[in-house]
Amino acid sequence: MPNQNRPKTCTVIRSPEKHTGKQGLDYFQGVSATSAQSQQLCMHLITVPPGGRANVHKHTNHETSIYILSGVAYTIFGEQLQHVVKSVPGDMLYIPSDVPHLPNNLGTEPVVGIVARTDPNEQESLVLLPELEEVAKRVIDALKKELQ
Repeated sequence: MPNQNRPKTCTVIRSPEKHTGKQGLDYFQGVSATSAQSQQLCMHLITVPPGGRANVHKHTNHETSIYILSGVAYTIFGEQLQHVVKSVPGDMLYIPSDVPHLPNNLGTEPVVGIVARTDPNEQESLVLLPELEEVAKRVIDALKKELQ
């Protein structure tokens, strides 16, 4: 939790630290409660390697937006992972709170994006949904066949 008695100041985050989130993907830590004493915002750089994907999860208390810098991402989402959207460089993806989802990279180049969230402690309201992992595998296999 940020120190409320600390004077407000602008903060530059250089050479951000890489960490692996609960979702199973690597993030380059940017603006957060920890790095900049942010009160309502979290912003990171995410990379999904070729063939990579996140664990199925949802964010119970915050919204997410991702700006795709490079690569092609397929985000599988919905209560039973019944929907898929494709995001390409220049696209902005919005994910409401409480929506089960997982990003997936079926391409040969990394997907790189800027992630902004409305919770400065973004990992705290993240809920893994292991009960949907088998569904995710079936949806991904069907998507791969469709794209061939």
